[in-house]
Amino acid sequence: MRILQAKDYKEMSEMAADIIGAQVLLKPDAVLGLATGSTPIGTYEELVKRYEAGRLDFSKIKTVNLDEYRGLTKDNAQSYYYFMHSHLFDNINIDKTNTNVPDGMEPDALKAGEDYENIINKFGGIDLQLLGLGNNGHIGFNEPCDEFIDKTHVVDLTQSTIEANKRFFESIDDVPKQAYTMGIGSIMRAKRVLMLVSGKGKAQIVKDAFFGSVTPKVPASVLQLHNDFILIGDAEALSCL
Repeated sequence: MRILQAKDYKEMSEMAADIIGAQVLLKPDAVLGLATGSTPIGTYEELVKRYEAGRLDFSKIKTVNLDEYRGLTKDNAQSYYYFMHSHLFDNINIDKTNTNVPDGMEPDALKAGEDYENIINKFGGIDLQLLGLGNNGHIGFNEPCDEFIDKTHVVDLTQSTIEANKRFFESIDDVPKQAYTMGIGSIMRAKRVLMLVSGKGKAQIVKDAFFGSVTPKVPASVLQLHNDFILIGDAEALSCL
């Protein structure tokens, strides 16, 4: 595990874009695992800038996103499909047929999980997986529970996660109660994992996850066992270390 400290959110985003950009340059047909939420927006903006400057070519890149709300259509402004197109895919030269987000409208949870794992396997696995960190230690939508779940599956969102995400919806009643998410095993099989954390509100969970016990009660703690895990945090997020 490597921990890199940035002075602020902007520098964190630039450092993350450096690492992702290097992956794209070194392996033009790399498989990138991508994340949503407010934390990676700055990183995506940096990658778009570098593409527009002619420094990066995404034409052969393949992507798989971590998760998607169950029950949201692709054209719903709060879906992660919509998020990724708005913040990244529509702004670079990526082949849209090589971009993948779990199908939130698939009613059969088992089929949704198997289909997504087949996509990852078809690509030969993930070269670099980008992650954020939930306030309760979740990664993707792998919530605290009694065991680490291996593959893509449906999950009931905890109340704390619903509360954290209500700012994106008109009311808390509009927040989906379930999501499809890559499993812990899906994430851990990525060759490299890059996590971004920002803000004072994440300081305690960073300490708990990466300097406490490895436990499914704090899902992110499993990343202590990954052989190529990089954590980039701003000064506030790393303030408890």
